[in-house]
Amino acid sequence: MDIFLVRHGEAAASWEQDPDPGLSTIGAQQAVDASRLLLPKLGNNVRLVSSPLRRTQETAYPLAQRLELTVTVDTAFREIPAAVPLAERKAWLKGFMCQSWSTQPSELVHWRDQAMKQLRLLETPTVVFTHFLVLNAVVGCILGQADTLYFWPDNGSITHLNLAENGSLELVSLGAQMDTTVVI
Repeated sequence: MDIFLVRHGEAAASWEQDPDPGLSTIGAQQAVDASRLLLPKLGNNVRLVSSPLRRTQETAYPLAQRLELTVTVDTAFREIPAAVPLAERKAWLKGFMCQSWSTQPSELVHWRDQAMKQLRLLETPTVVFTHFLVLNAVVGCILGQADTLYFWPDNGSITHLNLAENGSLELVSLGAQMDTTVVI
């Protein structure tokens, strides 16, 4: 069964400026582009799921509108929780992305495991609108990677997974990656 993970479009504000920004003008176009790329890959029986954050829900909107579907919000696909003030989030993320899963506190391992669990529980082909580090956590877990950062998915990129009948997840293809990495 096909599962498509879509990284949200470009946000209108950075990590340390706003805890829940919507999409920038570029991000809104990336959402439309992702919708156009996904439409020919989807059958009639598809489900749309989003992180609770605005940028992911706004990225889901063009596809939901075209398919005349509602988007289910699922906190399992939310951005990584950081137990630091907003102003310190950028530095925290920079440190996190240089680490391995074996050094992470149980709360972060649980966050990753919840996303994996929810993906395995899906019963119909699904498009999940989510975040950079969720994509890294999921793909890294599927491939057995120890590092918290596996790849640099671009805004609006589409990563394709397959959920087998036995509940195992396989990576079909990575979404487009950034031309350059983000300097955090």
